[in-house]
Amino acid sequence: MPETILRLQGLKCPLPVLHTRKALRALASGDVVVVECTDPMTAIDIPVLLGQTGDILEASEQHGDVLTFRIRKP
Repeated sequence: MPETILRLQGLKCPLPVLHTRKALRALASGDVVVVECTDPMTAIDIPVLLGQTGDILEASEQHGDVLTFRIRKP
């Protein structure tokens, strides 16, 4: 199962969510995207996006100012 990494550090709302939505559309079932962001609003926006798309948030963590989300396409 392929894993894609989106490095979206430095982008501000709504760009991280828009890039994530686009990447999720391109995934096949079982594929994973790892999203790395520095915009603190993504802590709210990414889970809301996944509630709309039905994709699965497998993990989220923060190291310094970088928020990382691991998302799987069901």
